[in-house]
Amino acid sequence: MSTDRYDADVTPRREFLSRLSLAVAGSTLTVARTSRAQATGPAADQPASPLPTIRLGPHQVTRLIVGSNPISGYSYMGPIMDRHMREYFTPERIVEFLTDCERAGIDTHQFGSPEKMAPVCRTLRERGSKMKFLCLHSGDPKAMPVAQVVRETQPIGIVHHGGVTDRLFRQGQSQEVHDFVKRVRDAGVLAGVSAHNPDCIKQVADEGWQVDFFMTCFYYLTRTKEELEKMPPVATLQIGYSFFASDPATMTRVARQVDQPCLGYKILAAGRKCGDKKTVEGAFRFAFENLKPTDGVIVGMYPRYQDQISENATFARQFG
Repeated sequence: MSTDRYDADVTPRREFLSRLSLAVAGSTLTVARTSRAQATGPAADQPASPLPTIRLGPHQVTRLIVGSNPISGYSYMGPIMDRHMREYFTPERIVEFLTDCERAGIDTHQFGSPEKMAPVCRTLRERGSKMKFLCLHSGDPKAMPVAQVVRETQPIGIVHHGGVTDRLFRQGQSQEVHDFVKRVRDAGVLAGVSAHNPDCIKQVADEGWQVDFFMTCFYYLTRTKEELEKMPPVATLQIGYSFFASDPATMTRVARQVDQPCLGYKILAAGRKCGDKKTVEGAFRFAFENLKPTDGVIVGMYPRYQDQISENATFARQFG
C-alpha cells in the first residue's frame, strides 16, 4: 500500500486534587445513585437491546469494547487516581463490572494483565458468561508466554502493546513485533498490533503483515522530546502526557485507509473528555463518524460514581 494514500486528506496537581476531593466528598450520594441505576440498568435481569457489531476474523463483536486501563489502575491522571481505581476494582468487582457490561449489550473486553484476568475469565465462564476477550501483550520474554495466555484466558485475539510497538519501531526493531504477530497466529488466535504513532500502522499495512486487526490510539502519547518541540505551541503548560487536539483526526484518517478492522482507543482522552455528558457524546460521535463502518472503539469505564456502562452503550447504539 502506497504511503501517499495517507496524505492530507496533566492536569496540574492542585486542580486534580481539588476535583478528586469533590468526587470523594460526594461518594455517599453518588454510590447510592449508582446502586439505584444498577437496579434498573445493566445489572437488571432483562438484557439490553443488542449493540451494533463488527467482524474480527470469524468472530462477531460489539462495536463498543470495554477497555482495561481503569481495571488495571492506569488513569493517566496521576498516582492518586491510579490507586483509587486499583482499590475499587477488586477481583469480585471486576466480575460484577463485566457482568453488567454484558447485560448492557457489550460482549467483548480487552484486558492487559493475563495473570490478573485468568481467574476472572474462569469465574465469568463458570457463571455462563459469553464475554469474548482480547489480550494486550508486551511481547516481553518475562511476560506470560502466548501459548499460556491462550490456554488460561481463551482470548479470541492477542495484540502487541502500543507503547512497546512505538518504541521498537523507533529503534529500528519492528521485526520483533512482526515475529510476535507470527507467534500469535501460530497459537491459533487473531493477531493484532496496537500503536499510538500512526506511522507504525502505516508501515505494518504497507509491508503487508498478516495482521487481523489494529488497535489505534486516538492520541500519539509516545512522542519524543524532539517531536514535541515541533508541535504547535499550546496555551497552557501540559504536564506528563501530551494530548493534542489534532491527533484523533490524524489517526482516524490512517484507520480509514487500512483494510483491517481498527479498534480506536482513548477516544475520551483518558478521561479528559468526560467533563459532562455532552462532551462524552461528542467524542463517541466523532469516533464513529471518522472510523470505518467495520471499525470499533475500546473504552475504559469507571462506574464508581455514575452508570458509565449504560451511558456508553447508549452512545454506541446511537452513533455506531
